[in-house]
Amino acid sequence: MTQAHLGLIVPPAAGAVPVDGPLLYGDRIRFTARGLGLGEISTRGYTEVIDSVIEKALALAAEGVSAVSLMGTSLSFFRGAAFNRQLQQDMARATGLPCSTMSDAIVGGLRSLGVRRVAVATAYIDEVNVHLRRYLEDSDFEPLALQGLSIADVKAVGEVPTAVLVDLCSRVFDASPGADGILISCGGLVTLDAVREVEARYGVPVVSSSPAGFRDLVRCAGLDPRSPGNGRLFD
Repeated sequence: MTQAHLGLIVPPAAGAVPVDGPLLYGDRIRFTARGLGLGEISTRGYTEVIDSVIEKALALAAEGVSAVSLMGTSLSFFRGAAFNRQLQQDMARATGLPCSTMSDAIVGGLRSLGVRRVAVATAYIDEVNVHLRRYLEDSDFEPLALQGLSIADVKAVGEVPTAVLVDLCSRVFDASPGADGILISCGGLVTLDAVREVEARYGVPVVSSSPAGFRDLVRCAGLDPRSPGNGRLFD
């Protein structure tokens, strides 16, 4: 069987494939990444790199991938839901391939699990949390408590321990009576262990940016996105 080959546009300049892809899909799928060189997790940082997304998508298409995702949640939601839709359409038009964004992915994941009233844990500084709240509301969700870790450093976000993520999820869920589920937003966070722990503790579904981004890309490519044992989204 031919191995599927999918493309990722990632914020860090190095263009490394995020760890969740191989953890979720093993040897079933080959991922190739191109980096944007995001300087900081902020509106200013996004503005400096967002115009190069199409260029990176075209480079991945030239490498023979069969679908492309912009694997940066805040990169795709910071200008709102309409901009995210337009960006996805522009990527698809330029490449001739199925394309998604991580903002598409979190919305699709929440909807597939029947979550509308959501407790939100993020890595972000306050200005980015404001953009996320607006994006979720415009996408017909009700974000309840929303708290971030106030991280703007691109490298630091990948070093957040699981225990810190679990604690943050616990705080936002406890502050969100009636929440249907939990969202962990920021594609740089390493979250699979936290997702399993929080779902076991609270009995509600958890959608996290990077795992959801991989799932959405795999679905866009027409492949089976299931990966049992990695949270409700993948069962």
